[in-house]
Amino acid sequence: MKITAAVVNGANEDYQLEELTLGELYSDEVVVKMVASGICQSDEGIRNGSSAVPPLPAVIGHEGAGIIEKVGSAVKDFKVGDQVVMAYHYCGTCPGCRTGQPSSCNQWAPLNLGGVRPDGSHIFFKADGTPVSNFFNQSSFATHTITSVNNLIKVEPEVDLRLVGPLGCGFLTGFGTVVNGLQPKTSSAIAVFGTGGVGLAALMAAKIEGCSTIIAVDIHDSRLETAKELGATHTINSRTENLAERIAEITDGLGVNYSVDTTGISSVMKASLDVLAIGGVSAPVAVAKESIEFNTFSDLALTNRKVIGVLMGGAVPQLAIPTMIQYYKEGKFPFDKLVKFYKFKDINQATADSNSGQTIKPILIIDEDYRKDEPLVFNK
Repeated sequence: MKITAAVVNGANEDYQLEELTLGELYSDEVVVKMVASGICQSDEGIRNGSSAVPPLPAVIGHEGAGIIEKVGSAVKDFKVGDQVVMAYHYCGTCPGCRTGQPSSCNQWAPLNLGGVRPDGSHIFFKADGTPVSNFFNQSSFATHTITSVNNLIKVEPEVDLRLVGPLGCGFLTGFGTVVNGLQPKTSSAIAVFGTGGVGLAALMAAKIEGCSTIIAVDIHDSRLETAKELGATHTINSRTENLAERIAEITDGLGVNYSVDTTGISSVMKASLDVLAIGGVSAPVAVAKESIEFNTFSDLALTNRKVIGVLMGGAVPQLAIPTMIQYYKEGKFPFDKLVKFYKFKDINQATADSNSGQTIKPILIIDEDYRKDEPLVFNK
């Protein structure tokens, strides 16, 4: 089957729209006709060469939404025509998966980052036979893709697929980090560092979970204004204000009970730990090369603080994504305020706008014929 995909052929090269061939469909897989895909900072890490996985050339993208076009012989719970959102892959049989924690799957890294199936086979091929790596076992920057049933979340026919792709990664990570990772107590205080898509999803989740003090920290006033609209009770521009003094002022000198860092910047990650109250918990979730240095006694043990790792929000996508959609319908999780739409051919512009901060969450519309009677406004 011939398809069109945005291929990254070399580190820090632009996406190239190319004709590829889909490989063999396995019995537990489906072919998905892509409708739309969000762009995530993890995609940018691969494109610009800061991430070494998967091997290039590759078709990346991992916030896809589309319609099932073909099903393998062993597929039981999905049929042709189903609308689906795609999230991460997991094996389904290891202890982590069996105990309801697929983000702790023993095979998570090779399944999602290896670029090939478990048997080493590829999904995409160039005209000359050159294999092309996949990503998250979905590679959503394509007109069609092959993926496993474990990647899929079925959504109702009335759900607009042009909007919901980012629920599969960025918004899932922010939402789940709060709901599943931190599990904040009602009336507690939380600080969210970085108000991009992940951070703002975490902020909205904190409001849903009943945090009474929600502090958004960023260096861009425009994003802090958005944070206020979405539920922040306080905002801090850490470039122009003293972060420690402001948080002490807001919390009567106690500090916050929880913090989330989405920046991946060493100094900011350390700050997200330093502002914790006694017994506080910090979750640094950015995909970044920078590290954090702290003293295990004075920074953690002496104050009973914790730093926790949370992958993909610690979420079961098949449960969390329908929940987020329901919260969206109820007006509690208005993630649509964070997105801008781009045509598939404008993927490089969408990436540039994301990198510059002009767009919080770009969404590529791959199938412009989907719901043509409900036209979108495209960013250019």
